[in-house]
Amino acid sequence: MKLRYLIFLGVLLMISCSKSSSIVKNNPKPSVEIKNGNVTRDNTSATCRFYVDLSAASDQTVSVAYNTVDGTAKSGSDYASKSGTLTFQPGDRELSIDVTVNADSLRQANQEFYVQMSNPDNCTISNGKATGTIINDGTYLPTDTTGYETPKSYPGYKLVWSDEFNGRKLNDNEWNYETGGGGWGNQELEYYTSRSQNIFESYGNLVIEARKESYNGNQYTSARITTQGKEEFTYGRIDIRAKLPVAQGMWPALWMLGSNISNVGWPTCGETDIMELIGKNPKQVVGSLHWKKADGSEATYNNSYTLASEDFSQHFHVFSLIWSQDSLKIEVDDIPYMKASRQDLSDGTYPFDNPSFLIFNVAVGGIWPGSPDATTHFPQRMFVDYVRVFQKS
Repeated sequence: MKLRYLIFLGVLLMISCSKSSSIVKNNPKPSVEIKNGNVTRDNTSATCRFYVDLSAASDQTVSVAYNTVDGTAKSGSDYASKSGTLTFQPGDRELSIDVTVNADSLRQANQEFYVQMSNPDNCTISNGKATGTIINDGTYLPTDTTGYETPKSYPGYKLVWSDEFNGRKLNDNEWNYETGGGGWGNQELEYYTSRSQNIFESYGNLVIEARKESYNGNQYTSARITTQGKEEFTYGRIDIRAKLPVAQGMWPALWMLGSNISNVGWPTCGETDIMELIGKNPKQVVGSLHWKKADGSEATYNNSYTLASEDFSQHFHVFSLIWSQDSLKIEVDDIPYMKASRQDLSDGTYPFDNPSFLIFNVAVGGIWPGSPDATTHFPQRMFVDYVRVFQKS
């Protein structure tokens, strides 16, 4: 009889322990932890949520005070300050704090603020400070628009196509996104995307933004667009007004390829580089022509133009191609610096009588520019104010 009684008491104790295993009675006190939050900000207000967890449920009411603290984000202008007390009822394990982040579509560096915990009651604090990150990927990015400009008309020419980039998003009826990594034949380091983080329109400009970030196996992202199959041209004058990134490892380009590239390949199709810049030469741009020589090798005909004082990131400049049946001329701010006649390009099949399409891109790294280094600060951006194509009337 005594043995049965002892077994009965043991079973009762086991049941009691099982029921109370998830409830902390008196000691030890549960600990409270707040987790980081983040929110992407644009032209509407948003909520940054912070989760606050107890290490175990309690059979008592548990409370902890909190308040927001400024970092690079400032209360009032960037977010609404908040303070109060979180109260966990018996059995609760998780609550949250919502902080309102103010609307702002300005593209700028990400900002941070903090939520600080204090005055714990019936608990301890294991992690009492969390970071709120405001991701500023808006598409409003004003820039200094001063610099050289060209007219909207020329005697003897008519405007046949243009893009003034006055919207918020690239016109998909006229442009294609080329995406991917893999080096692009030049050992480039970027992955091209169609995301608004890398390409958008703002303040009357197209913006191509190169970023340092891990993406699909690459350490950088950027954008590359073409008019292939949509807007293609033979002869005329092309004006492109742009402001360029000039840091080490950057390789912005405004160029053209022959529309028959899918059939004949490169360099047989012909390539016209209206502008290329490598970051280690921030005052210099290069204009080039590439084609296939008679022996099957690639031929290059080019020249460079160097600014006297400032570099190409400080003001807008106009990069132009004047293209006729028997000659091509490349200019910066109406100053010609690369001229080629049909006779200059006579070794091989002359490809510059065929339609070509436009390509705009910002490459990161590669055989020619080399890799970014400690002096290269991201993001790096190319601004394009307009592209205009004129042909003889």
